[in-house]
Amino acid sequence: MSEKSKQEIKQQMEEDRKKRLVEEIRADFESRREARRSIERSWQLNMNFVSGNQYCDVSPTGELVQEDREFYWQSRRCFNHIAPTIDTRLARLAKVRPTLEVRAFSDSEADIKTARLCSGILESVKNRLDLGQIISKASLWSETCGTSFYKVIWNFDDGNIIGTDETGHPLREGDVNVIALSPFEIYPDSLIAESMEEVKSLIHAKAVPVSEIEERYGVELKGREINEFPLVPFSQAGGWKKPLDGAAHPKLENAEIIIERYTRPTGEYPEGRLEIVAGETLLYEGPLPYRNKDRGERTLPFIRQTCIPLAGSFFGTSVVDRMIPLQRAYNAVRNRKHEFLNRLSMGVIAVEDGSVDADELSEEGLYPGKVLIYRQGSSAPEFLDCGTMPTEFHEEEERISDEFILVSGMSEISRNSANPTHVTSGVGLQLLLDQDSNRMQMSIESVERAIKEAGKQILHLYKQFASAKRVLSMTGTGGDTELFYFSASDISADDVRFVTGNERTPEETREEILELLRLGLLKNEEGAIDGDTRNRVLEALGYGSLENARDISSLHLKKAERENLTLAQHDVEADEYDDHALHIAEHMRFLLSGGEENKAVKERVMRHIRSHRKGA
Repeated sequence: MSEKSKQEIKQQMEEDRKKRLVEEIRADFESRREARRSIERSWQLNMNFVSGNQYCDVSPTGELVQEDREFYWQSRRCFNHIAPTIDTRLARLAKVRPTLEVRAFSDSEADIKTARLCSGILESVKNRLDLGQIISKASLWSETCGTSFYKVIWNFDDGNIIGTDETGHPLREGDVNVIALSPFEIYPDSLIAESMEEVKSLIHAKAVPVSEIEERYGVELKGREINEFPLVPFSQAGGWKKPLDGAAHPKLENAEIIIERYTRPTGEYPEGRLEIVAGETLLYEGPLPYRNKDRGERTLPFIRQTCIPLAGSFFGTSVVDRMIPLQRAYNAVRNRKHEFLNRLSMGVIAVEDGSVDADELSEEGLYPGKVLIYRQGSSAPEFLDCGTMPTEFHEEEERISDEFILVSGMSEISRNSANPTHVTSGVGLQLLLDQDSNRMQMSIESVERAIKEAGKQILHLYKQFASAKRVLSMTGTGGDTELFYFSASDISADDVRFVTGNERTPEETREEILELLRLGLLKNEEGAIDGDTRNRVLEALGYGSLENARDISSLHLKKAERENLTLAQHDVEADEYDDHALHIAEHMRFLLSGGEENKAVKERVMRHIRSHRKGA
């Protein structure tokens, strides 16, 4: 057999293998999709109720259907209590949103520098991506459907331009992207996994235009029309009603479904597996691309966020699920009440057969000043007595309103800015607001955990891909701008612990600082507040830049910090204009935080301190 024939046979075998792999991935996707279909219907039902389309339900066959009127005259208005509850919960989540910082693992100068650099990287990513908007989008999905996801990836087409390729297209250094995903796009291998760590394999599926596929993977596909709601989710309030009408489904023209299957590392594949399929074509297969786990291991680049975790379920539940029965009952009570009021105001007329023109009377009614002509000898039309409004309507309406508060966890003081308890003291009102926050604690903790994990993955990706020197512009103490040059070796996501800045609100922090000042706990031994403490207090209160305009002690401290870095390489003499006391204190802090471990550096710092003492 010739070498050419062997190559053709090998090529044919490889094509057959890829074809079988594509068929296996597509079958796996359809299997997961079918297993999750009932959950998707509950999400769609929640979306309709939030948007105000509240006369729909899931049929026994598992489809979303519109409920018909029993009689043509029935009132079918919606009195939406779900939407303002979701708005209030989202506002509360936005208020307690965590901001990531990296706290040093120890007091050594190296750990402090690493922590400061990592905090600056996270702050830079937050500002560049508008991370607050991404969190808001994910929180909207989790509050509506119960679950949302973040996808942390490295985008090679992002970042600063570092050159051009052979065709003249710009080459970029790459940067981190964080994407908020709806639960419709995520298909885990197990619906009973209670955390992302228990998921062994996960599929991310979404419909995209074939032009985007060609640009990203260099493969030209035919494309088709896709109008399947879970694969083409849309979030406009009016659009959520459209899945009830088969002709009005959202659709994408000339598109194809991209199926990305991520598999955790196994014995056969120690670096995991990523397989990407679109249509009948295998776009990519290989190991998981990111070392985004502790100790440089590879894992799934997805983070889960839930509204309320559900035992024995991968997807969480939402307060909307709990409020739907109450919303149905509330709509029914209010509509029956309005129908009764219509009978009282419009009246029900009894007419003897043949005594009047019934068609004219039904069209025009008995308006004021109307001349009513009826047949001689017959009874005149008269209004029937409809009675008075039963008190049960009002009692049932109030009872359901109270149950809304119980189920949603949002009291009227948070949702309606009302105080039905007539509490007048500030402490009492604050306790009521704290109770609402406590009821949302599970949702708040889920957001914190998700953003904390996203921060870790962001640093791991920088450590993996930021190999060349990069420039980071950071806002330092007092509002001044500092430039940092760093590379992957300067980043550590394992030797630091992450904390969220959500333990106290800014208002609570200011109140605590003022209380410490009133108690005199910030004074030194002489009973006065020294310059360094005053700078820190003013900065915490938001007046750091103002103090720097009047006091130069912070500038002296920064100069001493720069001298510490220089002393690690060679000697530095003290300047005559230095504030020697501040410089000596900063240099001593450097020595006590680990600088004394290097004997040569210690000797240089001690010589520098002696020069300050001579100048003093």
